[in-house]
Amino acid sequence: MTYYKGIKPGRHIIAGIGSALVDILSHEKDETLLKIGGSKGGMTLVDSEFIENAIKILQDKPVTAPGGAACNAINGIGKLGGKSRFIAKYGDDQTGVFFENGLKSSGVETFLIKSSLPTGRVVSVITEDAQRTMFTYLGASSELKPEEITENCFENCAIVFIEGYLLFNRDLIKKALECAKRAGAVIALDLASYTVVESSKDILDDLISEYVDILIANEDEAKYFTGVSDEIESLKIMSANVDIAVLKTGKRGSLITYEESIYNIEPMGDGSAKDTTGAGDLWASGFLYGIVSGFDINKAGRIASACGYEVCQVDGAVIPEAGWDRIKKIII
Repeated sequence: MTYYKGIKPGRHIIAGIGSALVDILSHEKDETLLKIGGSKGGMTLVDSEFIENAIKILQDKPVTAPGGAACNAINGIGKLGGKSRFIAKYGDDQTGVFFENGLKSSGVETFLIKSSLPTGRVVSVITEDAQRTMFTYLGASSELKPEEITENCFENCAIVFIEGYLLFNRDLIKKALECAKRAGAVIALDLASYTVVESSKDILDDLISEYVDILIANEDEAKYFTGVSDEIESLKIMSANVDIAVLKTGKRGSLITYEESIYNIEPMGDGSAKDTTGAGDLWASGFLYGIVSGFDINKAGRIASACGYEVCQVDGAVIPEAGWDRIKKIII
């Protein structure tokens, strides 16, 4: 069995830094998505007025839940019983209270900074093919400044999980990476969206080679990052400058490279999905929790696969307690 050796002894905290957002999720037909606009499966940054107009176009009654990629992952780690911390900026409003309470109820340590702007929101349109298309108003989260990030944010952290969406704020992600590295943490970066990779390709190679230890991507993100479609070749390129590279292949499972070996992680369940929102984020919850807990790569991958499957059976990125109970049976 192969275990990850990069984590400093005695460290167990997994911290996430990203956007504090509240998801507004709705199941819609393609026609509704066309009225709203945007590229299916992608993420588009919008303003508050766009969010309000999009909500009016929705045909289904939306479901509201705490969201944001790094938040989803860290929330999941808390639900698994891991030590977790979340760093972000949010608004001094009821949406912000809803967001913070969601984290605390999962046992997450909050490191939140208040802003005069409203808490960010995301309209997530889930079409009949289970694809989700996001329209994101960053709100207060866009005000997180590099000078507000210090090494203290990552004190005693085993892993710092950084969502790729931070690449839209280049000064901020550079400061976060520098502080996390100085604090002695392993850095995990999820590429987040092919649109993020496409717009950040000019800096990604340098940032990854200098700071990142664990690189996570789905098929689209990997293709845009590496420029190749072949999965094994793509994995080789992704793993060139990191300890661990992960290629998530949806209902086919995932591929993980570590120490020149490739681990093929089988999917859980029958591959069905009600909503794919948070699937990659919760996959990261399971995998990072697994390796910090001292499990081998295969078992960490199985926990990740279970988390990804369970979240696809519900709307949004909040797995119900029955789902967590099923996941925890794999851990024992």
